[in-house]
Formats: sequence, structure tokens, C-alpha cells
Amino acid sequence: MHNKSILLILGMCLSLSVQAVDYIKIAPMSQIIKGTVGEVRNTETITIPIITWGGDIATLHGNGDSAVTNTDSILGKLGVNNRLIRQDVFSKQIESYLAGETPYLRGTLGMLNQASDVLNKDPRTRPVIIHQLTWSAGGDALVVKEGIRTVKDLKGKTIVLQAYGPHVDYMMRVLTDAGLTAKDINIRWVKDLTGTDNTPMEAFYEADIDAAFMIIPDALALTSGGNVGKGSENSVKGASILISTKTANKIIADVYAVRADYFESNHSKVETFVSGLMKSTEAMQAVVKNKTTNTAVYKTMMAASAKALLDSEQAIADTEGMYLDAEFVGFDGNVKFFSNASYPRRIEILNQEIQKGLAQLGLVKGSVLFTKANWDYALLQTGLSNTNQAEAPKFNSAKIASVVNQRQQQGALEQGELFKFEIYFAPNQKSFSIDFYKDAFDKVINLASTYGGAVITVEGHSDPMGYLRKQKAGEQALVLGQIKQSAKNLSLGRSQAVRDNIIHYATSKGILLDASQFAVIGHGISSPKSGVCGNLPCAPKTEKDWRANMRVEFRIIQIEAEDSVFQPL
Repeated sequence: MHNKSILLILGMCLSLSVQAVDYIKIAPMSQIIKGTVGEVRNTETITIPIITWGGDIATLHGNGDSAVTNTDSILGKLGVNNRLIRQDVFSKQIESYLAGETPYLRGTLGMLNQASDVLNKDPRTRPVIIHQLTWSAGGDALVVKEGIRTVKDLKGKTIVLQAYGPHVDYMMRVLTDAGLTAKDINIRWVKDLTGTDNTPMEAFYEADIDAAFMIIPDALALTSGGNVGKGSENSVKGASILISTKTANKIIADVYAVRADYFESNHSKVETFVSGLMKSTEAMQAVVKNKTTNTAVYKTMMAASAKALLDSEQAIADTEGMYLDAEFVGFDGNVKFFSNASYPRRIEILNQEIQKGLAQLGLVKGSVLFTKANWDYALLQTGLSNTNQAEAPKFNSAKIASVVNQRQQQGALEQGELFKFEIYFAPNQKSFSIDFYKDAFDKVINLASTYGGAVITVEGHSDPMGYLRKQKAGEQALVLGQIKQSAKNLSLGRSQAVRDNIIHYATSKGILLDASQFAVIGHGISSPKSGVCGNLPCAPKTEKDWRANMRVEFRIIQIEAEDSVFQPL
């Protein structure tokens, strides 16, 4: 789904396509899929779909590193008997699901939502979401051409993405956070995700295309390895990755769903399968962790996954890349996703935002509340060892401070900026009550939870009027310097107070924010809203201008290129 073999893709793209991309019209899936509903086939072996994504390595490993369940495997020992079939075309998955050839669906939560009308048309095929495998944490990206520096710059631009694919809800969430809607952009849809003449990557070569959502190997090819495209070796001059799921790492959720009729009549079998997936994920991660001491087991697992997912046992390096692009949620992540009412990225929240975005595009008719399995997680925890683990800080705070300080001195804090917004305060204000700032704090918590790979700067600004009055009165340079420094210290203190209050507020709601994600800055009077006149802050002309200078600014910054700063899981 998200990631394909880099070698295979680059091999297909040795020369730029001379054939024009065939764009398609998009319509609700209920108008596209006309398959009839049949009863689930009563067979000893259950067909289960997998897709080309790192998360499915866990399913394969649980099956005994085999498409057919090995009796000595994790799933085999639980009495499960599966036949894994790779099916990356979601519409074909749905047709098999409706016909009863398989009771399972494998895709992203966004893809399931795109098919919600057709899936819920018959009560037998109503999907029950049973398990989350992963979050995409690096496998998907938005590539833009020269001149597009922030998400807001996409307004009026033409964007390409795969119809009915994994990037539809990704696009809509990013646009929404920038204050844009589907009406603010021009969308062109292509049939395929990668590897053909009708993909976002191929469309990006065309002069009238400004941006495209695609899998990371294609994005790396277009941007000369994730930097800035040089215009050679399949890259596009000036192209860059505006945002990937390494930054937006809590948007694309990969899940399994099962037909309602099968779930009701085979509840224990489905529960056993989910239990096996959790055990398989834990076992797979242990194999990766101990790969240097248990090399043979590791190579067997990766070679089998490479064959199943990329059609070649030799594509181990690319399979390893897919593994790293997936954040496996395991037992703890499933508990949060399905049953923690305080978790900002739980299934209900994702469904709401996905359906809101799809409604803008005219892809769904109304709001659908997906059914979730409501497992007894205390029971599913049996036999697992890596549960209730505290999350380690994802960022090196000292190096973040160094990078942010350097950018501040260079006047380049907007470098990598994705979104920003402000809150305002009164003169001499030092505390920030939840009563007044709840909406802003909730917004920060939401962004921090969704863009877990981004740095959030909390930047304090001060009113320059006191300084300007002293300067006009001819005050000595020493005193003026002291006033500047005092304003800088005051603004820094405000930033720290705001950050601390946000983290405390989140904790009171049962939400643990990563404190290492936040960087505080005190600008003092150096960047007033009223502007800079020569070497001095411009004097505010109205009370509104004066009050606008007293603010704290939040900036969501992508720093993926700073390998020494970001510490992936």
C-alpha cells in the first residue's frame, strides 16, 4: 500500500514517461462497486488479505513466515488456519468481501471510510473494526514544487493523489489544519499508487501539477533522496517533501475489519486471530531487536516477507525500509485506539475527521459510526510481555534548542513551518488560565498528538511601546539594552508558562504529551506585529495594533532532515 520496493520502482522510472497521465473522475464507491452480497464460505482455511506495507510483516511472521499457516507458527498453535492473499487494489478486496470469499478487510481506516456506504448497505457486510496494526510513520509524503513552503501555499494549486487510496484523508487533515478546504485546491485523481504510467509520481513530472501525495520511495526519487530535486536521475528540479508521515505520524491508521455476520457467528475465532496478531507483533519486534544474535531467524522472516510483499526474496533491504516506515502499536496502542476515551487519536476521533473530509469531496453521503469489537483487553493481554510500557522522549531536547536558536538568529524560524497560530494576552500578564485559553490549549494538544514527529515552538512576543518611549526621550544605550533584555526575558517566561500549562492541562485530561517536542523562545520586542522600521520596532498606531504585539505564537515545524534531533521509535 504505502511502500513498494525502492529498487523495483527506480527500475521502472529510469526515463521520464512521455505518455500523458490518464486522470480519472472520482465518485462514491457505492457507484463504482456493484458486487452482490453472498454468504461467507464455510471452509477450514480462511482467506485473509494482506497488502504491501511493513505492518503486514507481523501477520506473515505470525503465520510462520508463510502464506499458508504453519502448524508450528504462533497462529498455528492457536488453532488458526489462514491463507494470506496479497491484494493491494482495495476495490477488489471489497468485491471478495461482499461475495463472501473472505470475511476480512485489510486497509487504512480512511480507505474503509471511503467504502462505508457500500459496506454498510447490507447488515451482513457491516464492518467491525477488530485490530490496529500500525500508524504510517514515514511511508507517505506530500511532494511539492519550488515556491511552496507551507501548507497554506497550496491554496489555488493543483494536487494529484490516488483515487480511493491511503492519502485521501491524509490530504484532508493537512488542509484542514492549515485552514483550507477542498474548494481551495484543484484535485486530479489517478488510478494507481505506484509503478505505472498513471501514478502521482508520473503526474508530478507534468508542468501544470504543483504537488502530489505518494509513497516515500517515489518521493525520494523526485527530490534527489529527500533533499531538493536537482532535475536529474528522475528528480524534478526544486521539488521537496513538504510533509511526510514521519512528521504526521498519527493520521494514517492501518487496521483489520471483519464482516458483522461472521463476527457474530465466529466471535471466538476472530478473537483468537486478534490475539495471534498481538503475539506475532511482539515476536516480530523481538526478532528485529535480536537480529545480530539470531541472524538466521531474522533473514528467514525478512526474505519471506520480501517474497510475499515485493515478489522477490532478494528485496530484503526494501522490506527493512517498509518495516521502519511503520509504527507498530501492539497491545498498548490497541487499548488506546479502541478503549481510551482520553486518547486524542482514538478511533472515534479519526472517524469523525475522516468522514468530514470525505464529505467535502462528495465521497460519502452521511456520517457512519463504525462498529468496534470492544474486546476484553485484560484477556488479550495474557501471554504478552511488552505491555504498559512508558513512551520514551522522541526528541533530543538539547539539540532541538540548538537548532531552534540557530534558526532564530538567522531569522529562519519559518524554515520547515507547516502551520502556525497565536494567542493573545493582557499587559503584564504572567499566568495563562485554562478558563481563557482552553480552546487554544486543546488545539495544541491535538496538533502535538497528530504531528508527533514535528517540533512545536512556543514563541513569546512583547509590546515595544515602553522601549520606544525611552528611545524617543533620548535614554542611554545601556538602559535601552537593559529594556530589550528585560522584554526578552519576560516573553521567554511567558512562553515557558504557556508550555507548562498546556502539558499540565493535558495530563489532567489523561493525555501524556512529549515535553521534548516543545521548544520555548522569547523574542521580546524584535518581531512586533506592527513591523520593523529600520532598526527599530514600528510604533503601533492603534490600540488594536498595540494589543496584537502581546502574543504567544505556536509554530509546527518539520525537522525530519535533522537526524540528530529526531529520535524515531
